[in-house]
Amino acid sequence: MSKATPKAAPEAMPEQTEQSRRTVLKGGMALGGIAATAGMPFWSRLALAQNEELVPFTDVPEGFMAPPVTPGGIHFLDTRNIDTFYTPNDDFYIVQHYNQPVIAEEEYRLRITGMVDNPMEFSLAEIKARPKVEIDAGFECGGNRAGIFQGLIGNARWGGISLGDLLSEAGLQSGGIEIVFYAADTGTETIREVEVEQAFGRSLHFTDAMSLEVMLAYEMNGEPLPLYHGAPLRLLVPGWYGVSNVKWLDHIHVQDRRYMGRFMARDYVTLSRREVGGVERWEERSVTKIRIKSSIIRVTRDDGGHTIMGFVLNDGTPLSSVEVMIDDGPWQQAEIDPESTRYSWKLFTYRWTDASPGEHTIVSRVTDVNGEVQPTADQMPEKPTRWENNEQFPRTVMIA
Repeated sequence: MSKATPKAAPEAMPEQTEQSRRTVLKGGMALGGIAATAGMPFWSRLALAQNEELVPFTDVPEGFMAPPVTPGGIHFLDTRNIDTFYTPNDDFYIVQHYNQPVIAEEEYRLRITGMVDNPMEFSLAEIKARPKVEIDAGFECGGNRAGIFQGLIGNARWGGISLGDLLSEAGLQSGGIEIVFYAADTGTETIREVEVEQAFGRSLHFTDAMSLEVMLAYEMNGEPLPLYHGAPLRLLVPGWYGVSNVKWLDHIHVQDRRYMGRFMARDYVTLSRREVGGVERWEERSVTKIRIKSSIIRVTRDDGGHTIMGFVLNDGTPLSSVEVMIDDGPWQQAEIDPESTRYSWKLFTYRWTDASPGEHTIVSRVTDVNGEVQPTADQMPEKPTRWENNEQFPRTVMIA
């Protein structure tokens, strides 16, 4: 697998209007709501400078490191080492649920069936011959968590074709409300004591599937989609958790009822308690859009002081602020990368100029333009399931 291409100079970002999908997506969809501080370009600050060094977290166990990429294995980032806006293809997180099928490009076919006027089938060459769209999009696994220091994340430049354009050509029939995406990876499941072979599958309501940003991606950071990331074609749903971005996609089916496969109805389902019409009830819901989240990932020291760095992920809602709190002090405004776009991760920094020797607790929080604030652990709903962990993540660091 190849490394990501260097980040290009920022383009002028068009507004999301009635422009063509190609024009809007090519621009990446600019981030709104945060002004950047003038000075040194943010991009140049990600890699450690010659006189800069990492300050050790005291909450990281000795010997902790990210696992290597292996067939069938899970891979996550060591977030302390993030130093590029685009995650290299061979370091983007990997989670799979069945096998990792190897599909020859010349044999690949994508079918569209069900409640459409024009059932369709495409070779990969025919897909690549269609108008190309690109977008920056970062996402995390629905099970990302503090125990691996939020390492199930990644951010890439994706290239492919518009899903909405393809569905429009197929002609969605009245009542065709659910778009199901089946993958080529399969496994055996035991359901009510019956063993069945199932393909990985997820679905979108047709209004979500027709969204401007949703694409079928065959490129990742300017390179052909790698095997472990779904080659030769995957679904990309910006602003949604990774499980929604179906890899090894080979079949799209339109139907008139909710799809109830394992990874929609039984797994990747959050069980939580919430108030419904004045009554507290237990609710089960599929893991879909990314819940607002930030995390501190590293602290560095240079001749002038310390820099705290972190990331933000959310569903694409513009942000109002990202803040950092040290010990029990006030919340302080952080600076976010001005080249971040609507669906990319947002890397941020806070300049810490008055750090005193000893151990300190640092934490970040993000607020969007609708006033939604990243919750503390105490503010999270009662949630026995392991999905959608977006609570504030305090870190401890030792200053010499």
